[in-house]
Amino acid sequence: MRAIQRGPLNLELCPPAKRHLMTTFKDLGLSAPILKAITAQGYDTPSPIQAKAIPAVLDGRDVMAAAQTGTGKTAGFTLPILQLLSAGKRAQPNQVRTLILTPTRELAAQVGESVATYGKHMSLSSAVVFGGVKINPQMMKLRRGVDVLVATPGRLMDLYSQNAVKFTYLEVLVLDEADRMLDMGFIHDIKRIISLLPKRRQNLMFSATFSDDIRKLAKGLVHNPIEISVTPRNATAPTVTQSIYTVDKKQKAGVLTRLIHDNKWGQALVFTKTKHGANKLTKHLEAEGIVAAAIHGNKSQGARTRALAGFKEGSISVLVATDIAARGLDIPLLPHVINFELPNIPEDYVHRIGRTGRAGASGKAISIVSVDEYAYARGIEKLLNIKLESTVIPGFEPTESLHEVEAKKAENKAAHNRGRRNNNRSQPSSSSQDGAKKRRKFRR
Repeated sequence: MRAIQRGPLNLELCPPAKRHLMTTFKDLGLSAPILKAITAQGYDTPSPIQAKAIPAVLDGRDVMAAAQTGTGKTAGFTLPILQLLSAGKRAQPNQVRTLILTPTRELAAQVGESVATYGKHMSLSSAVVFGGVKINPQMMKLRRGVDVLVATPGRLMDLYSQNAVKFTYLEVLVLDEADRMLDMGFIHDIKRIISLLPKRRQNLMFSATFSDDIRKLAKGLVHNPIEISVTPRNATAPTVTQSIYTVDKKQKAGVLTRLIHDNKWGQALVFTKTKHGANKLTKHLEAEGIVAAAIHGNKSQGARTRALAGFKEGSISVLVATDIAARGLDIPLLPHVINFELPNIPEDYVHRIGRTGRAGASGKAISIVSVDEYAYARGIEKLLNIKLESTVIPGFEPTESLHEVEAKKAENKAAHNRGRRNNNRSQPSSSSQDGAKKRRKFRR
């Protein structure tokens, strides 16, 4: 979705024959209450995914849409669903008319906000349920019935097992970021949930890509779907500047601190591989006078919500996150994404830096790379078919060579193996232990 002042629709992603059609939300056939809510948010021109998805959903078709985070996909299914629901009967007690499944708590909360924002002029009810918070208030909300329920799979199954939610009259099922749900191991929960739903329903599946696993899942879910793809696979926004700073691993935190201070970054999203790494880096930044917060799976939902809110409003300058926690985060006009550690999988790099450079805005994606990560950097370059510019900061020149790092790894591995062998030798075999036990028993 684009703000009114940000120029025309990106025509490169629209079929030439249709470029003159559906250039405003009004042209898509949306109702006056929804258009009023859209206008209040400062939008009048749909993004490519919205221009294609909204008419298909309004027609009652099943949809498979490939769209990266930041393309406006949430409004692409939220707006037409609200319009369809407004024409029907309100939800009965403990019943749900539309179920939207998301992989993470943060994404569930954001989708829930979109539903509330764009449905505020309509007499529809909605609720958001996820784990990490008390279940009783959620059960109380569902008791009255809701038209739209946004849920994570685990908490939804908990609620169902307690008879707090029923799907007798479900009309629409949405799987948002289906690829990530499969990556996070939700496949069994998803299949269980689908088995509980009415056969006659509209199905919408949104995913970053149509992988083989996604298509396998789709076979038992969607029926004669319309396929929509508006984002080239593994593409990055042209408005994002990508660069690399090479440094020794032990100097990474110092380089990040220098970059933040020297460039006066007011807002930066930093990715680490592990929860422990996120906590450690956050403590370092705070010690350097930088207001930072960590967001990962071990944080309580309250802490995660407060951190994200503070980051959006500007009271927190740096948000340090793991990949899973950051999946689906929608942060408008985010200027900087920092890879404190490169991901093992090149596609995850694309997802990470996709948090900046949205809706035509400019952004910077910076990776702080040590010599042991060079292979990951080459994998990213190969995937994107680009050459990433490398820079060295004076005072932080790398001293380690790849040969030294590999040799150290080999030495540590050899030492570990020797330790295991010595430990095994020091312990009697099970047979000798059994024999000793029998001898002791006989002597008694």
